[in-house]
Amino acid sequence: MKIIAVVPAYNEEQTIVDVLTKTRPFVDAIVVIDDGSSDRTAELARVFGATVVSHKMNRGLGAALGTGFAYARRIGAEAIVTLDADGQHDPKEIPRFFEELQKGADMVIGSRMIKSNGMPRYRRAANMIGNLITLILFGAWVTDSQSGYRAFGPRAIRKINIRTNRMEVSSELVAEAKRNRLAISEIPIQAIYTAYSLSKGQGFLVGLKTLLKLVVRRLSH
Repeated sequence: MKIIAVVPAYNEEQTIVDVLTKTRPFVDAIVVIDDGSSDRTAELARVFGATVVSHKMNRGLGAALGTGFAYARRIGAEAIVTLDADGQHDPKEIPRFFEELQKGADMVIGSRMIKSNGMPRYRRAANMIGNLITLILFGAWVTDSQSGYRAFGPRAIRKINIRTNRMEVSSELVAEAKRNRLAISEIPIQAIYTAYSLSKGQGFLVGLKTLLKLVVRRLSH
């Protein structure tokens, strides 16, 4: 199975090399989607040896993942793992995702909510709201719809169509899996929380915009 890591990155020069170094042993290739960074993120990723696809301007997480999926299809990837560039995810857990794919899952979500040790309460509350919104709008329930740590098998790579540009993509991926009758599996992960990674979360206003965009997506589908 040809495995590619898709790493969306926006101004992550502090952590990108460490994330790529820890990820490389577990995948066949890494593509960093530089989402309009103004720092040395793209330069450092290239020096490391990763493939870098750059957006000229910051387009958002959804657009970055869409670019990553398109690249993976182009090179014939049989499996994708997505993880954050801020160091929140432990690449040593990657093999567990692919064990689930080999058991028959099409999409595997790394859930921080199954064992939420160390997860700040406000993050747990925000995640529960995201889960409920995903259920209400798209009829799909998972324990951590907002997790950025995911894996996708061949059917998911072919069938998932990412149309949103920003944070709403997390719920959209679950909705796409349900729409295409893909098998979703969840595994517990232990997120690595630092002051840096926590600073990357979305605030209330961004969350409200995300909700409105999801409603629009649901009504337009």
